[in-house]
Amino acid sequence: MSDERPAHDRRMLEGLVCPLTQTTLRYDAERAELVSKAAGLAFPIRGGIPIMLEDEARRLSD
Repeated sequence: MSDERPAHDRRMLEGLVCPLTQTTLRYDAERAELVSKAAGLAFPIRGGIPIMLEDEARRLSD
């Protein structure tokens, strides 16, 4: 794991909501994802940019 700081602003991430359910997202720093339990999806953060597209999201396993 790199010691570099993330390229995104955590405060900005806290203001985002799930594009499908409009519910709060949980930031998973280890996986660089925004997790929507309501939608059962994890949206990736690439190069400091959240990718809020359903097609790009990872399905959460039960």
